[in-house]
Amino acid sequence: MPRRKKQPEVPKGSWLTTYGDMVTLLLTFFVLLFSMSTISPGKFQQVVVGIRSALTGMPPSVLTGGKSLSEEPLITSQRGVYQELIRIAEEYKGKITIQEKDEGTVIIMQDMAFFYPASAKLTPEAKELLGKIGSIVIEHTTNVLQIYGYADDQPLSQDSIYVSNWHLSSARASSVVQFFTEELKKRRSVERLADIRAGRFDPEYFYDSQRFYPIGMGDWPIKREIQALRTYIDSEKQLATDKLQQGQINQNLYNQTIERLDSEYLARLVQLRNQYRRIDILIKREKAK
Repeated sequence: MPRRKKQPEVPKGSWLTTYGDMVTLLLTFFVLLFSMSTISPGKFQQVVVGIRSALTGMPPSVLTGGKSLSEEPLITSQRGVYQELIRIAEEYKGKITIQEKDEGTVIIMQDMAFFYPASAKLTPEAKELLGKIGSIVIEHTTNVLQIYGYADDQPLSQDSIYVSNWHLSSARASSVVQFFTEELKKRRSVERLADIRAGRFDPEYFYDSQRFYPIGMGDWPIKREIQALRTYIDSEKQLATDKLQQGQINQNLYNQTIERLDSEYLARLVQLRNQYRRIDILIKREKAK
């Protein structure tokens, strides 16, 4: 009786090699698809927040779809962004202030010639600063941005195209918004062309005009401070008059006091007018809907 031929033994676990090759090929295929795709920043953020919420059970702390889902500071909580803003503030020697308020983060730029006199036309210096600040706050947040324009207390000339300082301040806020959504957007699209092609930056998303709200503050903020200053100066003059009538000071000292107070008033008035050469950017803090 012939002996039965022994079958060759198949190595155990050999299927793992085939399975591993298949998984590697699939992974390579999906990486190839991902590298060829264009990423929507908003949708990407939503995916990130969704995964984070599912894994941690914690409420998200970043912005999704143009809406903030937390009440954390929007800019100052981002260390790199905040440091860059501080660097710019130091470059402009205290003319930029960053404040955290209930309604959001406020960037105050003041004591600069942002506009030509009695005009809403931005100066080159203003465009340079707004370009630096704008590219940071616009491209690192997706929240609503409120732009505040101001005017000082000085009346407009009769041939001005603006009816009042209120109209002028509104036009100034609108000029800043127009600069952001048109000129800066165009400039940044050129500077970040490689990012656009790689799908890492979408100027249409970040520079969407629906994000920006121009608000004219008129001249009432400076008039309120001038009124407080006037009240203080008048009270000091009245005090000097009382002292003169009571014989506590002589006429010469009284005259010197009145002259000093008038000079103090004029110096402070100039200072106030410089302070209200101003633009504010409020990054609105928003809750999830």
